[in-house]
Amino acid sequence: MSIIEKKLHTRSNSTCELCTSAESLKVYNIPPVPEKEEELDKSILVCNTCHSQIEDPEVMDSNHWRCLNDSMWSETPAVQVVAWRMLHRLKKFGWSQDLLDMMYLDEEMAEWANKMGDGDEEDEDKIIHKDANGNILSNGDSVVLIKDLVVKGANFTAKRGAPVHRISLVWDNAEQIEGRVDGLHIVILTQYVKKTKEGGQ
Repeated sequence: MSIIEKKLHTRSNSTCELCTSAESLKVYNIPPVPEKEEELDKSILVCNTCHSQIEDPEVMDSNHWRCLNDSMWSETPAVQVVAWRMLHRLKKFGWSQDLLDMMYLDEEMAEWANKMGDGDEEDEDKIIHKDANGNILSNGDSVVLIKDLVVKGANFTAKRGAPVHRISLVWDNAEQIEGRVDGLHIVILTQYVKKTKEGGQ
């Protein structure tokens, strides 16, 4: 057992840091993996079930990942990042989107979470979201709408000037963000929002 693995067992009480299983545990190095030796703060301890589904999205069992309801609140940044990535893979399920709405990553962690580390996706990772004034948007930012937006299928109009707090970036589309307006979760085009200062109006 490597030094890193021993430390991970100590940190996790020898359980999977995602689902708490104690069976078939292994070290998962979070992509993109650095060329140098594995790092404790870029690794987590996972069971074989979690590991196989992280590596192969085709075999994902959405019910298994309801465990993220607990592990997303981990104090370990590496666990939070993997939880965020997995929840994004499962966004088509309402429960996953609800958890994402509650989750908050600071700017540095959000940048790490968006680096999928799959090689061919490197250019996609560099997608930059900008508001109507060209200001760069990040996960967790607050914005205001600069025009009335009719929400299709919801019989609802998001009014100009409405605040949207703790937005989520649509990682593969630079022109879209997500957030809640009057309690309704909607997708918003970046050209119709203006970033506000933290704590501002």
